[in-house]
Amino acid sequence: MDRTSSLARRGALKAGLAGALAVPAVAQAQQTYRWRMTTTWPAGLPFYQVGPGSAQAFAERCDKMSGGRIKIQIFAAGELLPAFEGFDAVSNGTVELNHGVSYFWSGKTFAAQYFATVPFGMSFQGHYAWLQFGGGNQLWEEVYKPLNVMPFAAGCSGVQMTGWFKKEIKSLADLKGLKMRIPGLAGRIYAAQGVEVRQLPGGEIFPALERGVIDAAEFVGPFLDARLGLQNAAKNYYASGWHEPSTVSEIVMQRKIWDALPPDLKEIVRAAADATNQEGLLLLEARNADALDQLVNRDKVIVRQLPVDVVNALRKTTTDVLNEAATKDAMTKKVHDSFFTFKKKHDRWSEISDETFLAKSRG
Repeated sequence: MDRTSSLARRGALKAGLAGALAVPAVAQAQQTYRWRMTTTWPAGLPFYQVGPGSAQAFAERCDKMSGGRIKIQIFAAGELLPAFEGFDAVSNGTVELNHGVSYFWSGKTFAAQYFATVPFGMSFQGHYAWLQFGGGNQLWEEVYKPLNVMPFAAGCSGVQMTGWFKKEIKSLADLKGLKMRIPGLAGRIYAAQGVEVRQLPGGEIFPALERGVIDAAEFVGPFLDARLGLQNAAKNYYASGWHEPSTVSEIVMQRKIWDALPPDLKEIVRAAADATNQEGLLLLEARNADALDQLVNRDKVIVRQLPVDVVNALRKTTTDVLNEAATKDAMTKKVHDSFFTFKKKHDRWSEISDETFLAKSRG
């Protein structure tokens, strides 16, 4: 064999090896990922389950942006799992994804709630700025890593309503003994005022309120509350949304699946979640005013403000509960300090910008 022939054979061998090594990368690039996503929401519910800002919207974006490489089958609450069991199913590897709100899993880690919303916390602008540019997202991943899930913000409601009450709330005394559907930190804060707190999935709120199993209920705001028919079970509709000034829904994915994804699909999942989060906020900003008009003019709902003594008591209890939690757990303290350090700075800017503009623009 001459030297030229030997070199040619070696070149061919190297090319063959390179091609063989490249096959897994090509195969990975062309792989179709088929995932199941459970949710905490009733079938057909706008914003959460279907339409703009929803689990469905996220799944469709992933499919289109990936050229069909990501396929997500969605299951509403009760179709595959009960409403509040999806997070555990992702954590233990039973399903790939779940759509919900982090305060539903507060029993696993108190710190989870800060990523959804904080009573008397920040508006959408501040809260989402903290997640994106104040270290919130990194802390969220850190909190959830021991639970084997990767979180993404995916649907923000903005400021919510306080909720529906069968009887008018005239003072703090009227809260004692009241049976109310209310999740998250707000439930603990109401409980300190003597409220009997119930945590129910969205699909169970109306029948419970209508039958008198509960006396009051909070869900989201005019557009979504009307879809559940809550105006047909109670007529006193309270503002200020103290408990959920900006509620961020989440999608959680099995951590091992996330870690194994190619970089381009990771970027697609992140971008799809981010677009869905902002789209959800804009949808409700566009729909809530018209829905509120219909509730008042057609359904004879009375919009009320919580009395000052009630708000003051709720604010004080909120501060006490959060500070106590931060002293008991190092991870909660880390998240708490990050959130409130950012809030202090953002409040100064918000006072000069948004609050000044709103005050002057309305005369």
